Amino acid sequence: MDIRVETTPLRDLLILHHQVAGDERGFFMEVFKADVFAQAGLPAVYPQANLSRSARGVLRGLHFQWDPPQAKLMRVVRGEAFLMAVDIRKGSPTLGKWFGRRVSDKDLVQVFAPAGFARGFCAVSESADIQYFVTGLWNPKGESGIRWNDPALGIVWPVAEPNLSKKDAEAQTLAEWLKRPESDRFHY
Repeated sequence: MDIRVETTPLRDLLILHHQVAGDERGFFMEVFKADVFAQAGLPAVYPQANLSRSARGVLRGLHFQWDPPQAKLMRVVRGEAFLMAVDIRKGSPTLGKWFGRRVSDKDLVQVFAPAGFARGFCAVSESADIQYFVTGLWNPKGESGIRWNDPALGIVWPVAEPNLSKKDAEAQTLAEWLKRPESDRFHY
């Protein structure tokens, strides 16, 4: 397995390009290999993997977990989606900055967002399947979210009126999160 790590304007938020072996029959790609990830400075243990299917216009996020802190490795396995991450680490020079990228099942890339980033996505194809591996088990008492349209963030989403869950529509702003004592878990 060989991976090329592409940096983004947000430190520690990375795009992973994998070696792909393909021919007229299709392709083969190793999505994860612990020793290669460790050599690249990435987490080598992901105790939970999730798969989400969303219809066009569904926006999920911006989610994060502080107990235990979770890094997230995301990829589009079917369709196309806008993958997004916002730096919510206190003291970070890019606190409140975001990075988004349209990714499809043809790109064969993964987006790695460490703990201290709020993550989400918006399906832009008829439907999209997003798979993500996380570095900590889900804890509903240790998770939260940032409002998708927080004016302080200025995120440019690919849809004007997304389909949201009630929880995501009522999420807090980044300023509200930074006032909570739990936000001290994420320092730059």
